[in-house]
Amino acid sequence: MENIRNIAIIAHVDHGKTTLVDALLRQSHTKLSKETVGQEAIMDSNELERERGITIFSKNASVQYGETKINIIDTPGHADFGGEVERVLNMADGCLLLIDAKEGPMPQTRFVLKKALEMGHKIIVVINKIDKPGARCAFALEATYELFLELGAGDHSLDFPVIYASGRDGKAGLDPDLSKMTDINPLFDAIVKHIPSPIAEVDKPLQMLVTTIAPDDFKGRIAIGRIYNGIIKAGQEITHINRKGEQKKYRITSLMTFFGLGRVETTESRAGDIVAVAGIPDVTIGETIADAENPIALPLINIDEPTVKMTFMVNTSPFAGREGEFSTTMQIRKRLFKELETDVSLRVVEDDKNNWVVSGRGELHLAILIERLRREGFEFQVSRPQVINREVDGKMMTPYEKIFIEVPEKYQGVVMEKMGSRKAEMKDMKNNGTIMLMEFIIPTRGLFGYRNEFLTDTKGLGIMNTVFFQYMPDPGNWKERDHGSLVSTDNGKTNIYGLTNLQSRGTLFFGPAVEIYEGQVVGQNARSQDVRINVCKEKQLSNCRSIGDASLDYFRTPKTMALDDALEYIGDDEYVEVTPKTIRIRKMHLKEVDQKRAERAAEGVKFDY
Repeated sequence: MENIRNIAIIAHVDHGKTTLVDALLRQSHTKLSKETVGQEAIMDSNELERERGITIFSKNASVQYGETKINIIDTPGHADFGGEVERVLNMADGCLLLIDAKEGPMPQTRFVLKKALEMGHKIIVVINKIDKPGARCAFALEATYELFLELGAGDHSLDFPVIYASGRDGKAGLDPDLSKMTDINPLFDAIVKHIPSPIAEVDKPLQMLVTTIAPDDFKGRIAIGRIYNGIIKAGQEITHINRKGEQKKYRITSLMTFFGLGRVETTESRAGDIVAVAGIPDVTIGETIADAENPIALPLINIDEPTVKMTFMVNTSPFAGREGEFSTTMQIRKRLFKELETDVSLRVVEDDKNNWVVSGRGELHLAILIERLRREGFEFQVSRPQVINREVDGKMMTPYEKIFIEVPEKYQGVVMEKMGSRKAEMKDMKNNGTIMLMEFIIPTRGLFGYRNEFLTDTKGLGIMNTVFFQYMPDPGNWKERDHGSLVSTDNGKTNIYGLTNLQSRGTLFFGPAVEIYEGQVVGQNARSQDVRINVCKEKQLSNCRSIGDASLDYFRTPKTMALDDALEYIGDDEYVEVTPKTIRIRKMHLKEVDQKRAERAAEGVKFDY
């Protein structure tokens, strides 16, 4: 146990966490697979992570530094993946807190750091990217002290060691002078010196807490977790204690420990190490693997409740079944409930209409799930995101977010105006040269559909981050969205003639020769009401010509609606149709007569059919 260190890496999105891990892996001479040699962001192995440039799934790695084995846990930086963060911190005894030397600590740093301080972990502060133009090491360190004080850190936590580093160059040192640095070893030395070895006892009965589940085609479900007490051996009989306290005996078919980025078979592991175990078919996250003769359960992992929900449905559009490999009720149900095994912050409830209400930690959390299902070949449709209200002391409360905004000074006015219209309350405002730093408390519902609007208002120069705040009373008086939809009245392919004549009504989502159906949303109306239009209209041909035939109109480039854009755009009476090839927006009721009947029924108007 003296030769083991378990560390988690905490950082805001894009502060160099994954790049620093790359340097640790390479300079410890860890053997890498052929696929990862010469590759950047080794730990971000998922395709979605590489595209978005963020860490979504926690991952384990291990390096050997001298006589010490260092288990590294890469944590997500975004608050929407807090469920991943909370459970993997249970495996660690200390944390590396990465701070960008230019930007200082950012909001997502606050979220994960708060969790780590609550667990009493020892923190090593790494001021990273000191090679960046405009790096402000003294400012970053001072802001870090302020953040620790703000989060209520005690004297033990405030006495943190500081390492300066350039993860990209693979260098670190005790002083912010890049020219004096040679390698990353000062960071390794700090880990061995300051991070405590695991507090565990080999002589006690076996106790292992499962924090991650990994599927394997040959070994079945693999449970990954930390051994808190005792010794575990390959082929050993153990007791599995589930969340309800029920106990079952199994035999371990495979015991693996981490080496580099992979798992290697071992015959025995002792308390304090992180291992992977196969042979328990129904094990899930948060449960205990205990001694067969003297089983003692560990405390269950406490996970924050979800705040946003969406309804997943079987695709009912005219194009249903054309593009997806898996589109039936049974296939979608099986896949959604399978996701619960690996995502502890997700909730899935099936209603009486064979629809599934899926609840998560935020819009991004659910959008990533949808994108993953889509890439796996699933076809379905989803409703507009909604907040999850909760009853507190007999009153219905709604979730609020703390939002941190960083914008150039000239865009301050438009941001404050939009925040006010979305029921936000300003808590703090600072002027950092030409950059305004603003902090608001806003209902989660007020954030829906704002991210793209924010980027447009600030010409792409604004930075916005949110973390969950608390449940508070709903302010009410929500106004409906200020735009309507352009809805197709015909089935067929879009035509350049029809599109050009209608583009003055708003923003179109399609170019010519795209197959559409009646009731599909083909554009955004400039006004607040929906308009039914015919974008398949063709020009009547004749042998007569006039000087006015040569139209000066040209067709503007349509707006391409990605998944995130579509989820932010849709209203309560619209769905997003998700297939492996296409993202479509459609009306809940495709025919205009059905739409009007539904509107009248909602208003309580009686009429005869």
